[in-house]
Amino acid sequence: MNDMKYLVKVSQFVNKTFALWVIIFGILGFIFPEIFKLVGPYVPVLLGVVMFGMGLTLSTADFREVVRRPKEVLTGVVAQFTIMPLSAYALCVLLNLPADVAVGMMLLGCAPGGTASNVVTFIARGDVALSVTVTSCTTLLAPIVTPALMYVFANQWLAIDPASMFLSIVQMILLPIAAGVVIHKLAGDKNVEKCVAALPIVSVGAIVVIAAAVVAATRAQLLNVGLLIFAAVAVQNAVGMLLGWYAARFMGMSLSKRKTLAFEVGMQNSGLATSLALTHFATMPLAAVPGTVFSVWHNISGAVYANILARTAEKKEAAPAAANAKTAVNA
Repeated sequence: MNDMKYLVKVSQFVNKTFALWVIIFGILGFIFPEIFKLVGPYVPVLLGVVMFGMGLTLSTADFREVVRRPKEVLTGVVAQFTIMPLSAYALCVLLNLPADVAVGMMLLGCAPGGTASNVVTFIARGDVALSVTVTSCTTLLAPIVTPALMYVFANQWLAIDPASMFLSIVQMILLPIAAGVVIHKLAGDKNVEKCVAALPIVSVGAIVVIAAAVVAATRAQLLNVGLLIFAAVAVQNAVGMLLGWYAARFMGMSLSKRKTLAFEVGMQNSGLATSLALTHFATMPLAAVPGTVFSVWHNISGAVYANILARTAEKKEAAPAAANAKTAVNA
């Protein structure tokens, strides 16, 4: 029992300091490129490990929200697959990004939502059930939607093979998730809970090694365009969160749901974007960098914004309580 509690605490610590670990391993990848270049061929496998963990945590309850409130889920899915690709394309054109960087930005924009959005939605006191459902739906739709969007938006920079990309996403995402769901069903909730406690450690470990491998492979080019990529990624993240919030507001959603869609739209599955770049565009090493930079930045920006929203909510809750107490004293 004590071992389990210790494991949970370690997992929570690793989860909270995720961005820090990505930065540390990114620096290690820059200093020791020859070591981390060896990881490159195994990046899709590492992403599969992360997706398998996601499958382990899923249950049929996560998809009941689709039936219970289809309008809200559909709004989140449509916002995800319109706002981010369009904002990525606009940035590529406005900033006149090099072709390899533009392809990486488009991969990031066309990717589904990331599981980190579920965590920050919880911190911000958003609608976690809606967050998990939208993330799950966009992830399951990714094999069809992501290649289609890439074909539409990125074909001007290089030839896109949607069929090949479809197969890659099925292998890297759908099959591991399906395996996780099946094992969850066979093992039962109680047995799976023991494994879930260790998932943040495994997931963070896989993603930081992917980040280090990308930095190692693009070490020389990063010195020239690193700042430009960071600026583009930061703006894309901010635009996604802002327009996600207003999409929910336009549809008449409550405050908690607005928070949810802000994070769902603005936070991407950067691991998938990076893996697809390394798999399909190996001759363009910089295509993998936007996803790596995003994996650091969206965890920092998302956590900061979530904490601001949580503190604002606490102040609003405290104000009526203080007013009632004052009234009671005066009475």
